[in-house]
Amino acid sequence: MIIDSLKGFEKYKRLHERFEAVFSYLRKTDFSKMAPGEYEIDGRNIYCKIEDAEARGFDDIKLEMHDVYIDIHILIEGNETIGFRDRSRCVGEYQNYDEINDIAFAREEPEVYVNLGPDNLVICFPSDTHAPMLGEGRIRKAVIKVKA
Repeated sequence: MIIDSLKGFEKYKRLHERFEAVFSYLRKTDFSKMAPGEYEIDGRNIYCKIEDAEARGFDDIKLEMHDVYIDIHILIEGNETIGFRDRSRCVGEYQNYDEINDIAFAREEPEVYVNLGPDNLVICFPSDTHAPMLGEGRIRKAVIKVKA
């Protein structure tokens, strides 16, 4: 997991072969003008999802995990809390893995919570489980999905 600002992404370009293309996309894209939905950047290797929804409460947390994609969460509007737990320390029951959507869920407590404001970003690798969209009010965000 990496926590930074949108402006700080440049220093992570060398962490993954596809992050250079992500950086190029970030420089030229105004997320605030995009409608909710899915946008291809490099086919299914890199794509962007714009989400606009009410935050979820802290009473029913499910950690999500991905095997195929790295998530780059970028907050556009609102305030979001994301919970994290190292995947290797998840010992509870998992919901069956959904290959089409590259997601499984675990009912475990996050080890740490991070509060994000607009233009903050979080990079979640397949080794990170995370519980996004926590808080109160409306959250508008972009999630860049990068094939690991």
